[in-house]
Amino acid sequence: MNFISKLRSGKFIITAEISPPKGTDTSRMLRDAALLKDIADAVNVTDNQRAVMRMSPIAACSILQGKGFETIMHITCRDRNRLALQSELVGASALGIGNVLVMSGDHPSKGDHVGAKPVYDLDSVQLLGMIRELNRGVDLSGNKLDGRTDFCVGAVTNTELNEAGLIKLKKKIKMGVNFLQTQAVFDVEKFSGFMERADEIRSTQSKQIKIIAGIIPLRSERSALFLNKVPGIRVPDDMIKQIKDAKDPEVEGMRITAEIIKKLRTMCDGIHIMPVGNHENTKKLLEMADLI
Repeated sequence: MNFISKLRSGKFIITAEISPPKGTDTSRMLRDAALLKDIADAVNVTDNQRAVMRMSPIAACSILQGKGFETIMHITCRDRNRLALQSELVGASALGIGNVLVMSGDHPSKGDHVGAKPVYDLDSVQLLGMIRELNRGVDLSGNKLDGRTDFCVGAVTNTELNEAGLIKLKKKIKMGVNFLQTQAVFDVEKFSGFMERADEIRSTQSKQIKIIAGIIPLRSERSALFLNKVPGIRVPDDMIKQIKDAKDPEVEGMRITAEIIKKLRTMCDGIHIMPVGNHENTKKLLEMADLI
């Protein structure tokens, strides 16, 4: 059963994120992916995450799919104009990549190439609209394609939405996304409030859209404090104190994360694990959360 079939089946989805290599040596990426074999429904492959140059996700996805992994290719608006975005997506589809996750992308000033120019020819909502056209068999100018794409499409969202964020979320849903992936969740009560708002939108626009909650296992007080500097993420103070006071902060972080996952299981349609480092502890985390 492929990823879109699993989404439609109602199965509680588990996805996990890996980064392409910064160079041509794929051995480390393949070792990380191997840790997810048989436990993740699909592997997300990032696109120059945090504006740090890495191997193209289309190449990394193709390599991983050749090893038997189903992938979700991230694609950002930051690095390509509409011509390049369409070329990448048509090429990805021809290589058998069937799932994409759309996002704006962090500004280059946050990455390792100071002075790189951002593109942002399209925003994320416009990019979703463009993919909808490619799936219909036409390009953004209305020209007919020789073979259409058939992407399962996802978009990202914060869970703490102001009015502008809520309007943008509604626009993304209107563009026909199959799933929404949230920023990392640490406050389950606030996530519950987000789900209530999301359910209201889903009830009027599309009940078929699945919501996958982001998960970042905490490893130390330092990592928790760092995450609080990331837009859209808020680690509660009492959680940071638990990590700080723990005899083994990493074990305590796993325990806290497992409890969060257990609570989320009744609220949303799946989880997406974004580890700090590699996936060495992901299987153990899922066992602690009673998911495998």
